[in-house]
Amino acid sequence: MRIGVDLGGTKIEAVVLGDDGRVVTRRRRRTPQESYADTLQAVVEIVQDLESEIGERASVGLATPGARSPHTGLIKNANSTQLIGERLDEDLGDALDRQVRIANDANCFALSESVDGAAQGARVVFGVILGTGVGGAIVVEGRVLAGRHAIAGEWGHNPLPWPRASELPGPRCYCGHYGCIETFLSGSGLSRDYQERPEEALGVEEIVRLAQSGEQRADACLARFEHRLARGLAHVINILDPDIIVLGGGLSGIARVYESVPRLWREFVFSDRVDTPLRPPVHGDASGVRGAAWLWPRGA
Repeated sequence: MRIGVDLGGTKIEAVVLGDDGRVVTRRRRRTPQESYADTLQAVVEIVQDLESEIGERASVGLATPGARSPHTGLIKNANSTQLIGERLDEDLGDALDRQVRIANDANCFALSESVDGAAQGARVVFGVILGTGVGGAIVVEGRVLAGRHAIAGEWGHNPLPWPRASELPGPRCYCGHYGCIETFLSGSGLSRDYQERPEEALGVEEIVRLAQSGEQRADACLARFEHRLARGLAHVINILDPDIIVLGGGLSGIARVYESVPRLWREFVFSDRVDTPLRPPVHGDASGVRGAAWLWPRGA
């Protein structure tokens, strides 16, 4: 048995997976906001509760915001700020008396879809998160490629490729730069692109609904989003040339992108032929917690 835990900013979700990928049982609870110690204890308790139910000791994998720095062993770049600067894997391992594997939540998403999801059987997978932020991850032959600095696949803070004059210098990003891919392709980026007046701040689902009903401004907004996504992913294809790209996050539910983006990226990919599949996730929101469990592969 393997336990996967998805440590989110507001909730902790955990599952027990069998070797066949079947969910044996699951738990969910609120993420403590008070301190790192409280968060650590909550994860320990949810693991112990699951093991008590299944009656055996299991491997433990954790999907976490941010990443573990290979140089210091400390968590960095986490929007759950109580984790920053902590030795999360070691502290959790000590509390549970076993080795615990941790990975960024985008890496866990890509791993889940690679093992038994939309990218099953593919050798090189690029997983994309399009949501509150924009992230990415690379899986090669069923294993996460973390990289020297644990940032492999993090394309969201590169500049939008082949920018139009109207896209320069681009919105200011929280990282301090202008025109990052995340500022254009996140949910807030799409909403800002549609908005002309403050009272028009709409969410992604409402913009998609307006476009489907024939509202021209919403349709034009989605067309710009698709073209920007095509340029961003063409840049990835030119560098990585993955066997498949899988989209996750809230914006992965925009159905029209799976037809339009592969058509649009042909202009920018340096090849006489481009047949890279672009797919929605099979496991959706559950990919993070499932990927955490698969940090311990079959036979490990």
